Amino acid sequence: MSVLDDIVAGVRIDLEERRARIPEADLRAALADAPAPRDPMPHFRAAGSSVIAEVKRKSPSKGALAEVPDPAALARRYAAGGAAAISVLTEQRRFGGTLEDLRAVRAAVDVPLLRKDFIVDSYQLLEGRVAGADLALLIVAALDDDTLRRLFDEARELGLTALVEVHDEAETERAVALDAELIGVNARNLKTLEIDAEAFARLAPAIPDDRVKVAESGIFSAADVNRYVDQGARAVLVGEALVRDDDPEGAVASMTGLVRETAS
Repeated sequence: MSVLDDIVAGVRIDLEERRARIPEADLRAALADAPAPRDPMPHFRAAGSSVIAEVKRKSPSKGALAEVPDPAALARRYAAGGAAAISVLTEQRRFGGTLEDLRAVRAAVDVPLLRKDFIVDSYQLLEGRVAGADLALLIVAALDDDTLRRLFDEARELGLTALVEVHDEAETERAVALDAELIGVNARNLKTLEIDAEAFARLAPAIPDDRVKVAESGIFSAADVNRYVDQGARAVLVGEALVRDDDPEGAVASMTGLVRETAS
């Protein structure tokens, strides 16, 4: 069993426990009171690099990263630094996140929020939408074609923007065929947890330029962002470097608005 398989197995167990407590019908009823989702795409398509700043306590590859006792306070600092969106980890077993984190961040900031989780079921899309998410992560490696298409379409019906994540050539082809507007290239292979520093440079050319390309993982500085922007990224998703920084506001600001360098 790969690391991804193990994570997804745990996600399914926890999902069924939540579904037993809160029936899907109750979530659908709650949609009536949920605010309309925010559209992150205008910011992502604007000139200069956009930062998706992540609220993240730990990871399978690095273990504990930061305690993050107050996700809302951290999110406010990200927003003050100019984050285009904020990613909130809601997977509990491996990442130490909860839906309560997402709700707290939603109450604190107005920027678009990504529910960062291993989404394998429509129920999770509803949960995220009711809790205040504007975007949902769909990891191609975790989903077969039929499930990927169904969840993508259901996210769109709910008003959620799907960030479709890939890490190899076959997954990139599937994401492009899906007509996903927002495609993330994760340098970390979730099946092995290894980092491929050249993944974005290799895969980005296969993603049409009318899509927004997001670089994920292994980003620690403005120099890293510049490198990805030069390779075609319009946005970067950054977690570890920001939660460990004493000045997350300044760190986000330093990575925001960078433009592709042109040869002299």
